[in-house]
Order: sequence, then structure tokens, then C-alpha cells
Amino acid sequence: MSETGFSPQQIDTSTPHPARMYDYFLGGMDNYEVDREAAERVLGHAPFIRPTAQGNRVFHHRAVRAVVQRGIRQIIDIGTGIPTSPNTHEVARAAAPDTRVVYVDNDPIVATYAGAKLTNSGGAGFVLGDLREPGAILDDPVTRDLIDFAEPVALTLLAVVHFIVDDEGPREILSTLTSRLPEGSCLILSHITADFDEADEMAKASEVYKNSTAQLVARRHDEVMSFFDGFELLEPGLVKPPLWRPDGPVPGADELYDHRGYAGVGVKGGA
Repeated sequence: MSETGFSPQQIDTSTPHPARMYDYFLGGMDNYEVDREAAERVLGHAPFIRPTAQGNRVFHHRAVRAVVQRGIRQIIDIGTGIPTSPNTHEVARAAAPDTRVVYVDNDPIVATYAGAKLTNSGGAGFVLGDLREPGAILDDPVTRDLIDFAEPVALTLLAVVHFIVDDEGPREILSTLTSRLPEGSCLILSHITADFDEADEMAKASEVYKNSTAQLVARRHDEVMSFFDGFELLEPGLVKPPLWRPDGPVPGADELYDHRGYAGVGVKGGA
């Protein structure tokens, strides 16, 4: 039994879950046959999904380091996914050991791993919650215990908002989450896009997700920009993940083409 009250027997292995499919795209082993089969169907239509996921992961690390370097010492990581080291708290604490992290995911398998891989070192907690219920995440006792909303907070929404369909009100969800953050807080967000899709590959990949626990919505640059309302983007703005403050060689044009997403970091109240 995990600290959230779920046992492995209670995990639904009959329906693909985006978190476990993402784990497969990253080369992880914490997924089931149903997830692998769905992921392979996605890759059959859109092979660029794998480099897109990998590029997003590296952006995640750079962005967390950047906000910690700005002095932020508390992070809410929504859509955590299957723990894959280095996780958010490991990246943050390499620069600031006192950083506190609240992890949030709606997949019980993530909850079963949380105690061993995410919260075992203290100063971190796990909330079994859904982005569609932002108020419940902010009001959860774990969040309230670890996060001081009088001080700047980094909110990470990495490759998760694209699983919120328009009818579910993604902008309203973002507004609820960010309204409680004080000035100086940061929003780290990445999102899949169809802006570079020339053969309906993304649409075909999205069809596969309709049989999973969440649909995939590819949004355009201006739509993703709207999620940063109230935040000033840090340089270089909203760009493909490998282009956000790279700490190594930048991919060439052909390789960069396969990164079908946008990523950015915004500061509430201005940089």
C-alpha cells in the first residue's frame, strides 16, 4: 500500500495512460503492454514524438535550474509522470538543498513510486490529484504543509496542459493555479504543437490518445502563449524546447524539425 492509499492491484492496466506512454517514449520500463502498444501506434504515425519528449525532459532540467538560480525554493510539479532520475527535487537541490517540492499526478502508479523515489528524502510530498481540479491541488494538506504562498513559487506544467481539452477550460485552470502565486513566482510550461505538421501526423497520433485516459490537443503558438497571461516570459521566449537556453550544441535544422513543441518560463509581475 502506498502513502496515498493505493495498492499496485488497484492500478488500471487495461487502458493506456499518457504518463506511462511518456515513460515509454523516454525509454523507461515502468509501463504496461497496453501502454507500449498505444505508444508504438503513436510512433507509427508520428515518430517525432520520441525526440519531442526527450527534448522536453532536458528543457525541464534547465528550466528548474533557472528558477532556482532566481532564488525560488519551492516548486509545485503538476503532471509529474513516472519518476525518472534526476527528478525535479534532485535537479533543484543540486543548486539549493533546501528546495521544497510538491509532486502531483493522477496516475496511481506514480503514487506507488512516490515514497521510494520522490519523497523519501524529506522536504517533498505527493498529491494524487488531477489538473482539472486545481483548487483541490492547492488546498490539499500536503501542498499547504510544504508551500508558503507568501513566497515565490515555481509551478511546472510540463507536457500536461495538452491533455486538457478546450471544453475543460484550460485557461480557467491556469488562472486558478496562478492567481494564488505571489509576484516573482515562475510558470514553467511546455506544450505539443501542430504548427510544423505537414501531413496530419499529429492528428493521427491524437486519434490514438482518444482510447487512453486523456485526449491529446496540439495547440498553436498563440494559444500556448495565452497560458502565460500575467507572466513576463524570460528570454528567449516561447520556443522549441532545445532552443530554450541550451547548455550544449543546438540541434541542426533537420533534427530541430522533429521537436514539435513549445516551451517557456514566465515570471509573474515581470522579470
